[in-house]
Amino acid sequence: MCNDIESAGAEVLAKSLHHNNVLLSLRLTGNKIGNKGAMHFASMLQVNNTLQELDLADCDLTTQSVIAFAIVLASNRSLCSINLSRPLLFSLQEETIIHISRMLVVNHSLRELHLGKMGMTDTGLERLTEALQTNYSLRYLDLRCNHVTRDGAQCLAKVLKHNGTLEILDLSFNRIEDDGALYLSEAVALPTCSLKALSIPSNNIGKLGLVALATAMKANSTLTHIYIWGNRLDETVYKAFSELLASGRLTPEHSDVSVYEVDGQVFLAEAFHGLRRHYYWTPCQGRDWDPASNAALALSAPAAPNASPSAALDPTAPEGPPASQPLALS
Repeated sequence: MCNDIESAGAEVLAKSLHHNNVLLSLRLTGNKIGNKGAMHFASMLQVNNTLQELDLADCDLTTQSVIAFAIVLASNRSLCSINLSRPLLFSLQEETIIHISRMLVVNHSLRELHLGKMGMTDTGLERLTEALQTNYSLRYLDLRCNHVTRDGAQCLAKVLKHNGTLEILDLSFNRIEDDGALYLSEAVALPTCSLKALSIPSNNIGKLGLVALATAMKANSTLTHIYIWGNRLDETVYKAFSELLASGRLTPEHSDVSVYEVDGQVFLAEAFHGLRRHYYWTPCQGRDWDPASNAALALSAPAAPNASPSAALDPTAPEGPPASQPLALS
């Protein structure tokens, strides 16, 4: 991760994995392997049936290699998580999203899909959500830092209403605004919605959308994690979320806001919590792999036999990565 591996090194690594039956997780984040190197990994996935996690974010993938991964994953049955965030795409036709959507229709093994910084618009997201209507394996969808607006949020809300498997949704740094948040709140309030974590920082959402989401959380106890910082917070929002925190419906570790009071007036401050805040780096203070800062890891980790669902998020648990988390090659 973040070394100086380029296409030649990627070729060596990919060929070494053709017959490897031990390695479960590989993170090459930040290594500029380019299109040529990525194509070697796509070819590797045609024969490797052991690797479960592949992280190629910020590796300078291009349209050709992203489409190649989509084609390969249509038949690969071992990979559970893939990160294709921040490729170098120069087309406005969103061909990559079309191919990924086709893959999701037939792939039933992928649990995590990271598509951050893909330049995705509402049109591409509409195609993606059409595929998700019939996909019942994906648990974690990462769409941060794209061009999703209220129309895209409406498409996602339709998926949440009818697809009972999606548990983690990251829409950070898009622009869904109040209307988009209202669409999502309608879905969250339904008993059929299985969403556990929703991340919507910096989406230009005002009091209408944020209060609607707070109200929806009271109607459905499934959503336990929500991240809202960077939106247009005011006194109404302060009150709504301070009530959620005071009642115990929302715990401080499961949100990126904390309550403080000045002269009898309630305010919200930013708390450094999130789905993947410490995923790629070690904090200067606090524990590594802190569940409050890496909620997605704890939520997606399989529960131990006879353990309660909250065991993975126990703040008194020993330091270090969850026992079930495969080690990544950095």
